[in-house]
Formats: sequence, C-alpha cells, structure tokens
Amino acid sequence: MLDLQTRIATLKRPALLARAARFGVDDYRRDIHLRPILKTERLPRHAAALMQLLELEAEQESTRKGRAGDYRPARHVAVLIAILGEAQLMRATSLHSV
Repeated sequence: MLDLQTRIATLKRPALLARAARFGVDDYRRDIHLRPILKTERLPRHAAALMQLLELEAEQESTRKGRAGDYRPARHVAVLIAILGEAQLMRATSLHSV
C-alpha cells in the first residue's frame, strides 16, 4: 500500500478541480473546514483525517465519473482542499517534531 504522501501526489484529477483546490488551500482552516466534511465534532490526527478524506474523495471521483445526478463539484473541491491542507499541516508538524 502506498504511503499517504505518495497517494496524494499520484491523484490525477481534471485541471479545473485541481486548480480550484490549489487556490482554496491557502484559506483552509482545519477546525472550521474539516468538521463538516468528516461530519464529526472531534477532529482526528492528520494521518487519520487524510485516510478518511482520501476515501471520501474516491467516492466523489467515482460519482463524478459515473455522471451521477447527485454529484456536487463544490463538495469535491472542498474535499480536495482538505486533503491538500491536511497534507501541508502534517508535513509542517513532522518538520517541527524533528
């Protein structure tokens, strides 16, 4: 199984989704944005959050590719932003703990 950073680096999504996520990551605030995405009051650690987010994103991608009527691009972008934000926070945390 690939490590989290590799899984994130190998995500291939349409350019518009990827650009929107990169644009939004600067405003990502874990305590505000992650709770509604994961539908939880207690926030998990970064790695656990990333695992959950990657599962949610895979579901979003499957729904998008299946052209399902309930696909919401804004939700997909929010999940991608959270993935990028959590990855940045996890890297920053690991650099400070060394």
